[in-house]
Amino acid sequence: MLDRPLHPQLETLSDQRQEQLRALRALMASQRSVLVAYSGGVDSTLVAAIAAEQLGEQAEAVTGISPALAPHLLEEARWQATWLGITHRELVTAELNNPQYASNPVDRCYFCKQELHALLAKLAQQASASQVLDGVNLDDLGDHRPGLVAAAEQGVLSPLVSCGIDKDGVRQLSRALGFPWWDKPAQPCLASRFPYGEAISAPRLERVAAAERWLQLQGYGRVRVRSQGDTARIEIPAEQIGGFLASVERDVLVQSFRAIGFDAISLDLEGLVSGKLNRVLTAE
Repeated sequence: MLDRPLHPQLETLSDQRQEQLRALRALMASQRSVLVAYSGGVDSTLVAAIAAEQLGEQAEAVTGISPALAPHLLEEARWQATWLGITHRELVTAELNNPQYASNPVDRCYFCKQELHALLAKLAQQASASQVLDGVNLDDLGDHRPGLVAAAEQGVLSPLVSCGIDKDGVRQLSRALGFPWWDKPAQPCLASRFPYGEAISAPRLERVAAAERWLQLQGYGRVRVRSQGDTARIEIPAEQIGGFLASVERDVLVQSFRAIGFDAISLDLEGLVSGKLNRVLTAE
């Protein structure tokens, strides 16, 4: 392992988590140089942090930029990279130009990751980087994630999976290492707000981003705005629905969403359920 200062551990970890952290550090130290596919989410940020800790300037974080990434998440990714001291590069992707992505089939994520990892592979070759890494964790393997196939085709390594680290583990390690974003809500790309088969475009993605940002500024950090045609369906955690109805002025919300471009607005009384639009796959 390289003689670099480690992120100080601020909280006690279980023996299992300690071993996973040691394994993650050893895996990073074994690499010559890496590019991390870095979205700014908790998972890829942990990978980027340990890569920078172990490899210094031989680690670089790369964020794919497209309308499917909410602007405030890009700002957070930039700030986190600066906080970690890792080199951060932004790479414009063009998956929306691919009809196989824009038509929003059930394997849409494959074409997104195919675009991203093809660009990362070229960048790694130009930078003489030895390995591209991603932030896939152990729990992701049990979900509907066609993008994992595209990553595997390009030889991408998933350090969290290799070290047996699940989502809870990512958060526990991030908290113990003092990362202030350890409890950051999961934020899947904005394309996940559209039912399969409903076409995706830059204006429609930007409309969803604006609606979700409006709600976040009202104090609702965990939120989804599902887009069905010109209808917005708001999802917030079930336990917050009563407070939402009592505190948010209905007329202001409706006027704001209509100004953004939606014709009708509804509230999902089931509450926020991650991956809700994937239920159609189970039904089929």
